[in-house]
Amino acid sequence: MLKIISLLACASVFVSCRSYKDIPYFRDVPDSIYKNPAYVGMTNYTDPKIQPNDLLQVSVQTLDPSASAMSGASTTAVYSVQASSSGGAGATTTGFMVDKDGMIELPLVGKVPVAGKTTSEARELIRSRAAIYYKEPVVNVRYANFNITVLGEVARPSQYIVPNEKISILDAIAMAGDLTIYGKRDNVLLIRETEGAKQFTRFNLNSTEMFQNPNFYLRQGDVVYVEPSKSKAASTDMQRLRNLTLATSVINLMVILVIRLL
Repeated sequence: MLKIISLLACASVFVSCRSYKDIPYFRDVPDSIYKNPAYVGMTNYTDPKIQPNDLLQVSVQTLDPSASAMSGASTTAVYSVQASSSGGAGATTTGFMVDKDGMIELPLVGKVPVAGKTTSEARELIRSRAAIYYKEPVVNVRYANFNITVLGEVARPSQYIVPNEKISILDAIAMAGDLTIYGKRDNVLLIRETEGAKQFTRFNLNSTEMFQNPNFYLRQGDVVYVEPSKSKAASTDMQRLRNLTLATSVINLMVILVIRLL
């Protein structure tokens, strides 16, 4: 028993030491940059394109008194186009759903083709349509369901609604509470649906080269998967072995006590 316990202790130390060297991020950044900072190039950010089934929050506002009269309002207050409500699992999200033809339908303005456009482009298009009915309308368009999913060896794996459409893979990992000690920093997988197919990209968080990856900034519906390291499996096997050893010791002790009582 003492030999087994000693072997278990040595194996535990070996596993922990082996996993620690892979924990720090950006290991290629030298320690000699306290006074002279290092610079790494960044991939260019491009605004995401609106796709069918996206949910958009759209508001059209004007201070024109005639517009308030058209909407049935009794005062000359700011008029807002209110979005319909679309329910989701466990939560209700407000917004206009982009249909399969890439259109959204707004009150009075009617159907507007927004698929394939950025939110800025959609805002300008809606403003031009709304200007027919409202004087100098102020239009705002944003995603209501810009969600990303983080799975695997993170503290809080879940699906997250992102308030800002500019989010990087590091932001997503931070939202999920960072990687656990067993997450593989050098093999983080990004899954993205592109033109009806699944695109897979791997990131190495140990290297600053990840900032130059063209998929560094995430898109709506992206899935980030953090693979467990071998030390996770080893620690699980170690725990099972500890439990088995403890159970065996208890059984042996009970057998010895029964034999002595007899």
